[in-house]
Amino acid sequence: MMKPSPAEIERLVRMALDEDAPWGDITSQSLIPAEARVTAHLAAREPGVLCGEDIFIAAMSLTDPAISTHFRIHDGDRFAKGDILATIEGPARGVLQAERVALNFTQRLCGIATLTAKYVAETSGTKARIADTRKTTPGLRLPERYAVRCGGGVNHRFSLSDAVMAKDNHLSVLGTSLPEAIKQARATLPHTTHFEVEVDTLDQIDEVLAAGVDTIMLDNFTTEQLRTGVEKVAGRALIEASGGITLERIREIAATGVDIISVGALTHSVRALDLGLDFRPQ
Repeated sequence: MMKPSPAEIERLVRMALDEDAPWGDITSQSLIPAEARVTAHLAAREPGVLCGEDIFIAAMSLTDPAISTHFRIHDGDRFAKGDILATIEGPARGVLQAERVALNFTQRLCGIATLTAKYVAETSGTKARIADTRKTTPGLRLPERYAVRCGGGVNHRFSLSDAVMAKDNHLSVLGTSLPEAIKQARATLPHTTHFEVEVDTLDQIDEVLAAGVDTIMLDNFTTEQLRTGVEKVAGRALIEASGGITLERIREIAATGVDIISVGALTHSVRALDLGLDFRPQ
């Protein structure tokens, strides 16, 4: 699932903890006795799909190694409203200081996983796969894309260095014809490099195929245009549908026969899931 490494998790969490309490939590330090201990439950206020258990645990343990966190379910598992997802025990000051960072990460990642699962469910019975995009929160691409995998989706290219993907802005500044530009690029690239080109009209498909590409992105096509595009390509390249993708349309788009549906909304405008930390002083 491209799970973030412990080192990457620690880097992200330390950055967030330093941002949230650069000189400590003065509220807890001034009000809560140093010896006070607490048991807290991470509770679901709504149903969803879990993602972020390692980040949540790291937020607690990096704040105070004496805090122990036990998850009852794991990344990729579904939960219902009211479920207790994890139990946290330890020094009250530490749990209070880590609470917001732990929740911020986990709520967002659960939101992404949950939304992705809804899109994936709508494609059941088709060959279409739901993919993310590079429209991620700067610095959080790895955990956010891991959340997409937890929800049953797949990942697009991770970065600009991973594959050729010629989109409308690239094509607008070409000094030569599109087929010629593709052939020239192909001549300089390793044979293992994946090549994708975005088209915005059906008329472009034949020339792009003739030049040799691995994936054709049909951008902002109507459902009928997507169906026609699938027929024109006839299996000679992968077909990605993109642009204007909504949960309401996803079923009819998948039914056209496209291979991939990329959905920027999975990460760029997702709503954080409602989770809470319920405290029980010891």
